Amino acid sequence: MTRVATIPLQRTMSDAIQRSQEKLALTQTQLATGKKANTFADLGTESVRNLSAHSLLARQEAQSTVSKRVGTTLTLYQANMEGIEDATSDLRTSLMNAVGTGDTAGLQEAIQTAFDQFRTSLNASEGGTPLFGGSQTDQSPFSVDTLAQAASTPGTAAFHNDTVRANARVADGVDVSYGIGASEIGASLYEAFRTLGAGGDIGAKATDAQLDAIKKAVSQLDTGLGDLRAVNAENGRKQNQVETLTSRGEDRALVLKGVIQDNEDADLGQVAIDLSQQKSVLEASYSVFAQLSGLNLTNYLK
Repeated sequence: MTRVATIPLQRTMSDAIQRSQEKLALTQTQLATGKKANTFADLGTESVRNLSAHSLLARQEAQSTVSKRVGTTLTLYQANMEGIEDATSDLRTSLMNAVGTGDTAGLQEAIQTAFDQFRTSLNASEGGTPLFGGSQTDQSPFSVDTLAQAASTPGTAAFHNDTVRANARVADGVDVSYGIGASEIGASLYEAFRTLGAGGDIGAKATDAQLDAIKKAVSQLDTGLGDLRAVNAENGRKQNQVETLTSRGEDRALVLKGVIQDNEDADLGQVAIDLSQQKSVLEASYSVFAQLSGLNLTNYLK
C-alpha cells in the first residue's frame, strides 16, 4: 500500500509556510510604503514606462521652475514701468495745468517727486541684481541723483545698461529671450527731466523761459511715455506667453504623475484585504504544521 512519511510532509508544509510568510511580508511592505514594489525591476513590463515618466516629469518640473522665475522677473519689470508711467503721467498733467493757468505753485515739488520715482524704478533690483542693467551688474543702470545734475549730464553718461538679454528654456523646444535696459524705457523721459532741470527751480510764478521749458518737457514726456508703453506692451506679451506655457506644463506634469501613481502606488484597500486573507492562511498553516508535528504512530499501536 502507499505510505506517506511524516518528515517529508512536514517539509512540504514548511515550504508552504515560508511562501505564505513571504507574501505576507510583501503585503506589509506595500501597506507601509504605499507602493506596489520596492524597485523599478519589480514593476515588470511597466518599469520602462515609469522610468520614462519619471524622466519627463523631472524635466517638466525643472522647466516649470524656470518659467515661474521668468514670470516673476517679467512682473517686476511691469510693476516698475507702471510706476514710472504713473509718475510721469501725473507730472505731465501738472505741467499742462501750469501752462493753462499760469499757476506753478507746487510744481517744483511735483517734478522732484516724479524724478525720484523715475530714478528709483530704473535702479530697481531683484535679489541684489539690477533689473534694467542687462549684463552690467557692478553699477546702477541710472546714475543721476538730482535734477540739477540731470541738466548737465547727457543721456549717454546717465545710463549704464547694455543690450545683453537672458534666455530661458520654459518648455520643450521653446526659449524665451527677456530683459529690458534702463535706457530703453527712460532715455526719452530723461530728456524731459533734463529740460526741466535746466530751467531751474520753479516758484509760484514761472518765468517765460521756464514756461517754454515746461511746454518742451510736455512734448518730450509724450514721446517718452509712448516708448515706455511700447516696451511694457511687449513685456506683457511675453508674460502671457510664459503664463500659458507654465499652465500647459503643469497640466502635463499632472498627467505624468497620474501615470506614475497608477503603475507604482498600491491600492491600499486591496492591500488590507490581501493582508487579512494571507494572515488567515498563514495561521491555518501554522495550525496544520503543529498537528503534523504532533503525530506519533505509537499513539495508535495497541
